[in-house]
Amino acid sequence: MRIVPIIDVTTQVVSAPLHTPFVTALRRTTTTDTVVVTVTDSDGHRGYGEAPQVWQVTGESLAGARACIDGPLRAAIIDRDPDDLQELLRAVRGAAVANHGAKGAVDVALHDLAARRAGLPLARYLGGAATTVRTDVTLSVDEPDRLATAARTRVADGFDVLKIKVGTDPVGDVARVAAIRAAVGPDVQIRLDANQGWTPRQAVRAIRAMEDSGAGIELVEQPVAGHDIAGLAHVTAHVDTPTLADEAVYGVRDLLAVIQQRAADMVNVKLAKSAGLGPARTLLELAAAAGIGTMVGSMMETHVGLGAAASLVAAYGTTAVSDLDAAWWISDTPVVGGIRYDGATVHLPDAPGLGIDGVVDRPAITEP
Repeated sequence: MRIVPIIDVTTQVVSAPLHTPFVTALRRTTTTDTVVVTVTDSDGHRGYGEAPQVWQVTGESLAGARACIDGPLRAAIIDRDPDDLQELLRAVRGAAVANHGAKGAVDVALHDLAARRAGLPLARYLGGAATTVRTDVTLSVDEPDRLATAARTRVADGFDVLKIKVGTDPVGDVARVAAIRAAVGPDVQIRLDANQGWTPRQAVRAIRAMEDSGAGIELVEQPVAGHDIAGLAHVTAHVDTPTLADEAVYGVRDLLAVIQQRAADMVNVKLAKSAGLGPARTLLELAAAAGIGTMVGSMMETHVGLGAAASLVAAYGTTAVSDLDAAWWISDTPVVGGIRYDGATVHLPDAPGLGIDGVVDRPAITEP
């Protein structure tokens, strides 16, 4: 059999403007800044992946991700057979400690390349047949009146699951959620993401207040610090609203700790945390086996990362509507091809791999 080896691994830093500032308890940004990796075989097929910069969550920078990809990760896969996917993924995982975003970018690029070589969309290559998936949409941290207006706008845009960023002020957060519920009525789902912003005691008080008010909250994501598994378990045990672990879970050991301590009811799986599609699939299967709920989310990423995340959902499914709106925030995408948004529906391309034809070279304004 003729082997068509990987002959090149390249990176580029791109920055994409957002149509609306994205504000959480941890940060504020007006751009998506990321490293895009391209893996090329000797027949000219290309696979794409990306490593977003999210200082306050993963601690990984553009410069660090690029150095890791250009160095040990490139060395681990260059000149090797791209169809030997599992061996390549093992080589990537063993090539460096941590660097989850960089590893995730190469993992996705290898999956994209393999799917392109097979002539299959990535979701079908992963074993699924769905061509669309649903997403929520995020409302940034803001004052109650402006949040109410934004909520009505997003519902008019076609979204029926709103993710509200909280965690800056427990008392104010209760008022914000009440204003949003009054604005959108009872038929729109509201979920909260505190981004580690509360203490366990603050979280219990705030969530109970919302429960008592009849706000109808679907779930609360990462109410306490990611390292505080005991605190998360305390919140879960003292509220009725389901809790969702996000920053608390990067890999299998983290998820096992959450399961063993009954620390959360659900887990949010992200490719930039778990280091790619391979580990993410393991996390989804482990969660299902343990009987806890699932969703797939993302960092602020382009259509490259979101295409991979949406393909994962299309193939594996989740128990809750996933959080795949990050690329929807981009007003001028550098990605040619790939997924597209129609309200709350993410359409996957009917093309091999991620269906991406290229990425415009648009450097970040500031690169650490």
